[in-house]
Amino acid sequence: MGQPVNDSFAFTAKLDIGGERSCSAALVAPQWLITAASCFAENPAQGAKLPEGKPTTAIIGRPDLTRDAGTTANVTELVPRNDRDLVLAKLDKPVTGIAPVALAANTTLEGQDVWVSGYGRTKDEWVPDRLHYAKFTTASLKATTVGLTAKTEGAAICQGDTGGPAFRDVGGRSELIGVNSRSWQGGCQGTDAKETRTNAIGARVDDLAGWIRSVTSPPEPLRGKDWKKATNLISGYFTGGSPGASRHMDLFVTWEDGTASLFQGADGKDPEHPFTAEHKMPGKSWFYAKSIAAGNFTGSGSDGLVVRWKTGQVTWFAHANQNGFSKEEELKPAAAHWADNVMEMTVGRYTSNAQRDDLLIRWRDGSFALHTDIGTNGLKREVQLLKANSAATNIVQMTAGEFTGKETADLMVRWVNGSSSIYRGVNASKPFEDELKVRPENSAWRFTKALAGGAFVGNARPDDVLVRWEDGNLSLYPAVDASGTHSEVNLLK
Repeated sequence: MGQPVNDSFAFTAKLDIGGERSCSAALVAPQWLITAASCFAENPAQGAKLPEGKPTTAIIGRPDLTRDAGTTANVTELVPRNDRDLVLAKLDKPVTGIAPVALAANTTLEGQDVWVSGYGRTKDEWVPDRLHYAKFTTASLKATTVGLTAKTEGAAICQGDTGGPAFRDVGGRSELIGVNSRSWQGGCQGTDAKETRTNAIGARVDDLAGWIRSVTSPPEPLRGKDWKKATNLISGYFTGGSPGASRHMDLFVTWEDGTASLFQGADGKDPEHPFTAEHKMPGKSWFYAKSIAAGNFTGSGSDGLVVRWKTGQVTWFAHANQNGFSKEEELKPAAAHWADNVMEMTVGRYTSNAQRDDLLIRWRDGSFALHTDIGTNGLKREVQLLKANSAATNIVQMTAGEFTGKETADLMVRWVNGSSSIYRGVNASKPFEDELKVRPENSAWRFTKALAGGAFVGNARPDDVLVRWEDGNLSLYPAVDASGTHSEVNLLK
C-alpha cells in the first residue's frame, strides 16, 4: 500500500485470524465489520468459517498499532454474501468513539477516484505497524466486482490488505464502494521482482446497502404498532429456543381486534433488540380470551398456551410456534365462577417436577390455587397455596420468573399502590413467606398495564421483566434479581 495514515480512515480495522493470517476490514456499524470472505476460506464458495478454538481479533481505530488508541474486539459470527467475496463479521461488543464508514448512496461509475486503505505489506515492510492508504481509479465495473487501477505512484494492494475498504470522498464524507479481494501485488515485499502489475479486483459494496443494514441493524418489529391495543403479553419458548440455548424467549401478544402476534426472540444479548421478527398468528380469534399463560406442560422443548375465556371455559394448546397452534383441547368446561372470579393466571415451575410447568391462579377473594400436570389431568389436580386473603386482593398484575435462583420459580406482583414484590421460590410448603420489595409505594409502576417475566436478553438467570405502560410504551428491565429491578430500556424509542 502507499503512504501511512495518521488519524484519518479510523474505520479501517486490522484482523488477526486465529493467529494464522492477517487481513483488513472496515467498520460499517458499531458492532459489525465488512471484509473479504477469502480471509476466512481459500474458496469463499465453500463458506466462510471462524477458525475453531482460535480467536479472531479485530483492532479498530488504531492507525498506529504501537499506540493504545481504538478498540480491540473478538469476531463472534460471520454472515457471508453468497454471490461475491464478501462477509460481515460481528464483534463481541460495540465500538464507541469511531464513526463507521458511510454506505454508498449512488452506484459507482468507471473512472472515479477512490481511496483504498489497509494494514498489509508495503514495498519495504513485511508487517507494518501503521495503516496505509493510496489513491486508485475504478475500472472494468461488473455486477459483483470492480477493477482498481493504482493512481498513486508506487501504490499496490498487498498481502494483508485483503478485505480493506475502497471508498470515495463525497464532500468530505467517505462512502464505501468495495473491499479488496484480489491483486497482482506488484512491488509488494515478498513478490517476485519481475511482477510489475499493481491493478486489483474489489468486491462491490455500493449496491448492498440494504443487505448490510438488514444484517447489522435489522428492523425492530416492536415499533410502529399501537401497544395501547395489546391485551395480553405472554412469554414463552415457541420458535425453537429453550433454557440455555442461544435464542431467547418469544413474546405472544393478543390485540383488541382479536388478532395475535408472535415476536421471535433474538440470539444476541442486546437489550434494545430482544426480538427479531413478528409473525402473524393464524386462525383463532382472541377477542374473548380473558387471560392467557404459557409454559412447558408436556415435558417437550416447545411451550404451549392455557387460555381462560370470558365464558369461564379453560382450554389449552399443547404446542405453539410461528406457524400456529396445535389442536385446542378443553381443560375445564364453562363455569360462571371461573368467568367472574379468576383474576390472574401465570405459569411457572412451582413444584419439584423440573420437566413440566404449573398453573398458578389468583381468585377474587385473594386466595391462590396451583394446578399441576396440566393436560394429563385437566385442571383436577389442585393445591391450595393461600386461603382468602384481603391483602392479596390488592394485587393488580403478576408474572412468574426465575429471578433469585431458588429451587422453584419466583412470583412477581404489582400492587395497587404502585409498589412491587418478588416472592422467592414459591412452592406448596412455603408459598408467600419470602418477600423481596423491588419497587416502593407510589412508584412509576402504578402506571403499568401488563408484566411479562422471561429470558428476553440472555438465557442465563436471572430473568428479565417486560412492562407495558398505560401510554403504550414498552420497557425492558434486564436481569431482575435480589437487588431489585435494574436499569430500564425503552424498546420503542
